[in-house]
Amino acid sequence: MKRSVIVLVCTAVIAAGCSLDSAPSGDSVDVVVGYQSKTINTATAGTLLRARGYLERRLADITSRTGTRYRVDWQDYDTGAPITAQMLAEKIDIGSMGDYPMLVNGVRTQTNAQARTEIVSVTGYHPAGALNMVVVAPDSRADSLADLAGAKVSASVGSAGHGTLLRALAGTGAGVEVLNQQPQVGASSLESGQVQGLSQFVAWPGLLVYQGRAKLLYDGAELNYPTWHGVVVRRTYAQNHPEVLGAFLQAQLDATDFLKRKPLEAARIVAEGSGLPQEVVYLYNGPGGTSFDTTLKPALVEALKNDVPYLKPIGDFADLDVDGFVVDGPLRAAFAERKRDYEQAVAAIDKPATTGGELWLDGSDTTVSVADATALLKAVQAANARGDHVRAAYIQDAELGTRWFADKSAWVRDGARHLPFDTTAGAQRYLATHPGAVALDYQQALAGAA
Repeated sequence: MKRSVIVLVCTAVIAAGCSLDSAPSGDSVDVVVGYQSKTINTATAGTLLRARGYLERRLADITSRTGTRYRVDWQDYDTGAPITAQMLAEKIDIGSMGDYPMLVNGVRTQTNAQARTEIVSVTGYHPAGALNMVVVAPDSRADSLADLAGAKVSASVGSAGHGTLLRALAGTGAGVEVLNQQPQVGASSLESGQVQGLSQFVAWPGLLVYQGRAKLLYDGAELNYPTWHGVVVRRTYAQNHPEVLGAFLQAQLDATDFLKRKPLEAARIVAEGSGLPQEVVYLYNGPGGTSFDTTLKPALVEALKNDVPYLKPIGDFADLDVDGFVVDGPLRAAFAERKRDYEQAVAAIDKPATTGGELWLDGSDTTVSVADATALLKAVQAANARGDHVRAAYIQDAELGTRWFADKSAWVRDGARHLPFDTTAGAQRYLATHPGAVALDYQQALAGAA
């Protein structure tokens, strides 16, 4: 767990200029934020937010107006479960996590008046559910989720990745033995052969595939069901310190705006703060990846309600009034303060793209966008011919629209077209309905596009 405390006693935020010992904690308001540095979809309420200092600046503005000082304590965790445990113990005030963990958070805290929480914003979402995936060992013979029937699968129980696994398995009739493991433990278990699959949330599937330690078996987008991450706050804390929650939401909007303006730079900052490769971070926060949007959309709230039945089997999971758990008043106020139209923003839903790609060359601080998969293959070929090193090539899955690594995709040639699929199962579905199409690996696709 990473931990740092910044005491805000300056009228302008210069963290290095604010002494950690300039005031005892009793003379200031504590703000304890639980986040997950490696969960890219919460970066605007976690890693990016912290690195850019937006929250400290917003709180320093309050200090300059009122004289009240604030101490921000950032606590880094691997999953949402320990954040919920700390909120239940009243030791974390604001936390960010995935949809299933937020439901668990609401259930676990609702009987404790001091710990009871509410959802106040979204960090990122995918309308089709591509945020969560199942991977297997690179040499696994499994080509579909059904092939894992009876196998051991690692997942963090109650996590977004676990929820996707449960929902996906319900559609196959296959059963697996779920081992409750933290993501990094599950990754080791997969490599050692102790488990045959790993179901996790961003950025673990992309990281393991990028490193050559796994291959993608199942894309959550096959469910075509929204998945999202958001922010929860303890209600009593929000009531006692509404200015802090307001400052946090404004800071989240600052971080969201920055990410949308400068996604590549944001990826660099998040990579430095999380220890993840920048190429993996940019897979998710680049164009066509996660939709970073703070608004609490009705479709996302409805999806949360429909997730509840899949959590019932994991243990003592009481009923939860989801409508009462989701509170959009503070976020609406933050929008109004910026003179932004919340109703217009909440009505907008991003749709996954099904064409287009992006090439990132080593040594360049910009990327090149291309129209389609064949154009991307030709651009990679041209770069190779010039002797340029391709740092990363991203492409949208031809069936599901999921943004993925071009060199990790399963390719198909159909006439003059080259089509990428992020899973073998996706390519096989296409081949089954297009008799003249041919399966290719990445090198064959490159050669064929020349």
